Amino acid sequence: MAGKPSKTPVNIAKASAGDVGAGPVLLSGGNPQIAKGYGDAPVQAYIAAMPGWKSDVGRRLDALVTSTVPNVYKAVKWNSPLYGIEGDGWFLGVHCFAKYIKLAFFRGASLSPIPPGTSKTPQMRYVHIHEGDELDEAQLADWVKQASQLPGERM
Repeated sequence: MAGKPSKTPVNIAKASAGDVGAGPVLLSGGNPQIAKGYGDAPVQAYIAAMPGWKSDVGRRLDALVTSTVPNVYKAVKWNSPLYGIEGDGWFLGVHCFAKYIKLAFFRGASLSPIPPGTSKTPQMRYVHIHEGDELDEAQLADWVKQASQLPGERM
């Protein structure tokens, strides 16, 4: 249909700096469209494609999760990086919106203290990170550690 952005994922691993239009499509709100994949590579592709200030925050968050949970399992599904324990499900999702990054703790209501953002799903809690926010990395690492020890979300 004319006027609609392409929904075909772009394989950025095959794109080079000289390619016209190389790089992933940004969906509404600036969320990168990255093909579904498991492991670190698709998550790093997503982070590299995060627009503006969000990419730096994405790198910091990924490093925080990886150092807090050394055996973390990563994937990109539904255009969002997911972090989990292999065989036990996902504990954290990341998603870009126009003005913030949303961290979704799938069992967030079981964390202490409970993350501030509520959800229609009773167990889910969110943290929104806006440009210029000071990240409380100690609190985020504590939530990540707690979340990684809970039963994960099966998706």
